[in-house]
Amino acid sequence: MKTTKIATIALAIASALSTTVSAQDTPSTRQQKETSLEKITVTAQKRTQSIQEVPLSIATLNGEQFESLFSAGEDILALATHVPGLYAESSNGRVAPRFYIRGLGNTDFDLAASQPVSIVMDEVVMENVVLKSFPLFDIQQVEVLRGPQGTLFGRNTTAGIVKFDTVKPSQDFDAYAKLGFGTYNTLNFEGAVAGGLTDDLSARFSVLSQQRDDYIDNAFTDQKDALGGYDEKAWRAQLLYNPNDRFSALLNLHGRDLEGTASVFRANIFDKGSNNLNDNYDRETVYFDGDLDGNGADNNPQEYEGFGSSLRLTYQLDTVELVSITAYEEADGYSLGDIDGGSGSGETSNPGFIPFSAVTQDSLNDLEQFTQELRIASNTNGAVNWQAGAFYFDSSFNVTSIDGYFGATTVFHENTTWAIFGQSSYQVTDKLNVTGGVRYTHDEKSLDVGDQNVNGFALVTGDATIQDYEHTNVDDGQVSFELSANYKLTDDASLFARYANGFRAQTIQGRDVAFEGSPSVADAETINSVELGIKSDLLDNTLRLNAAAYYYQIDDMQFSAIGGGNNFTALVNADKGVGYGFEVDAKWLATDSLTLTAGYSYNHTEIQDDSLTVQPCGSNADFEGNCTVTDPRLEGNLAIIDGNPFPQAPESILSFTARYSVPVGENGEVFVYTDWAFQGETNLFLYEAVEFTTKDNFEGGLRVGYENFNHNYTVALFGRNITDEHNVKGAVDFNNLTGIMNEPRVWGVEAKVMFF
Repeated sequence: MKTTKIATIALAIASALSTTVSAQDTPSTRQQKETSLEKITVTAQKRTQSIQEVPLSIATLNGEQFESLFSAGEDILALATHVPGLYAESSNGRVAPRFYIRGLGNTDFDLAASQPVSIVMDEVVMENVVLKSFPLFDIQQVEVLRGPQGTLFGRNTTAGIVKFDTVKPSQDFDAYAKLGFGTYNTLNFEGAVAGGLTDDLSARFSVLSQQRDDYIDNAFTDQKDALGGYDEKAWRAQLLYNPNDRFSALLNLHGRDLEGTASVFRANIFDKGSNNLNDNYDRETVYFDGDLDGNGADNNPQEYEGFGSSLRLTYQLDTVELVSITAYEEADGYSLGDIDGGSGSGETSNPGFIPFSAVTQDSLNDLEQFTQELRIASNTNGAVNWQAGAFYFDSSFNVTSIDGYFGATTVFHENTTWAIFGQSSYQVTDKLNVTGGVRYTHDEKSLDVGDQNVNGFALVTGDATIQDYEHTNVDDGQVSFELSANYKLTDDASLFARYANGFRAQTIQGRDVAFEGSPSVADAETINSVELGIKSDLLDNTLRLNAAAYYYQIDDMQFSAIGGGNNFTALVNADKGVGYGFEVDAKWLATDSLTLTAGYSYNHTEIQDDSLTVQPCGSNADFEGNCTVTDPRLEGNLAIIDGNPFPQAPESILSFTARYSVPVGENGEVFVYTDWAFQGETNLFLYEAVEFTTKDNFEGGLRVGYENFNHNYTVALFGRNITDEHNVKGAVDFNNLTGIMNEPRVWGVEAKVMFF
């Protein structure tokens, strides 16, 4: 089994590293090694605190542990399973990632889909799925906040938040350049330069360039290296004006430009009755005939560009701090997919039997997002700390869906939200701190349908008609609240308890309009969550061990019923959804030369609605479908999903890293760093089927290099997915047994130099 394999590899590495520790010398002139764990500060409660004092489950990534994940040009999806409880996947290539925390997420692939995991970059919420995919570079720290965060961060945070903070400008000169080159001509460059421009003004400019050549052949057109590559460029410019101790202004400008391949769909890579990959699967070969422009196979192209800005103003008074954050984001682009994953139809299809061809293109146009947050917070050392604020959000965009049979349809989305909130903490005793918060949010969404393309072939055959759809509008206002307590057992250990309530706002889904369907609406869902945890620094502050157990219940849980014979995407509300489990995060400075980290999460989720049914794997009233459904069935082949786990919710996640170093001379070291991530059983859809359940997926990474402390440079050999695992990450079920796979193994070399 793969579980045994990864455990054996991890234990072997740890054992090999540990047995050589005693042979090391540590010259006195060598850079000082860590003898105790560093203090980690977070801003999970919108103020700087030690991670050990915040009464909620938090994991962080930074430094080498973060940089190694992206050494081969990976996108934001590389974070998946490297933090216990955190998962991510996509059927839209390097844009529109879908995040899950504690099993709670949204599998909807539409560009207007909402998610219960919020992405916050430099204190600005990235609401649209395309904005969530902004490239990661020059990152100071990642914070994963597990559980509802509705009081301080608002609606659509019922699962949690992934929070990114970039490196900020300073008066001190600081620069670095990092260049990596690997398999498939993968090129990864990242750099930044910062320093003071005047006594009051400092700046930082950062850039990223990620490239990979096409490496997948299209056997249908006999075209070599037809797809699979990408060219991603991104930049960030920051100006910090700090004339005195009371006032500061931080301006952030950033942009991206992406061109490459969208997701690669692979037809019939499973045999009916099995989830094992069959002979139809070849990582470097597909059979694509998808064509919307009349120029032959399009090979799943993708292009996106975006621009954003934010201005953070801070003013310190004697007892309070005033903060204003104004932000604007925009994006445009498209992705095209040969959804059936093969060529031809019927007896002439390849690979395997494909009933009919399916190719679609979704374009996001004129996305504009404006946010404004105002906060006032106490600025004293008293027993009571508090903050209060107001938030405004406005977003508009349109999505055009083009199908090779039905033609094109454009739907227009608008979303306006406003909220007021407050939170206060009270130091009851030297050991006990209690925090409470409340927020009121009002959310309004609307959808309008533009003109349908009368040139769709379905109009000629009579399968489609030009329809008039009425304006769709939904609005709701709800209160979110939380209460938590942190109790210090000792100076190095504390217990925390937290009760949190939040909601995901009502949602409108308009994609089915392009396929002769009607818009669907889901009511708001509400979550109530309880968690208990312990945080501790042990063994003379060389071992950090944090753990939390949780239970949550979601009323009127939103799901996206995707698939069936027509591949409709309809929103539904389940009566309830429940989840429970635990997470453990550990970091151990085993010796001066060996550092180990490990994390594990167990998560049980369950849909509770005895009347909710969905159409599975291409089924309809006359056709049973092309997969082996294990759920009870009703007339019309509808599957009863009561008791099923949430889709794309791994039951367990295990992560492990080890870093071992050997001194070289007085000013350098050779190091070995490895990271491994394991994903337990995962159901891909709302219904359960043998073919669409994955189990025991894992990937490993490796870095071996030399670091010079005197001249501030590092050179390293790296590998990602070093055992070349072939892991199923997603599937398309309406036409045939189509799968979406992980990225291939990449070996490379990387060099980084820093200037101070």
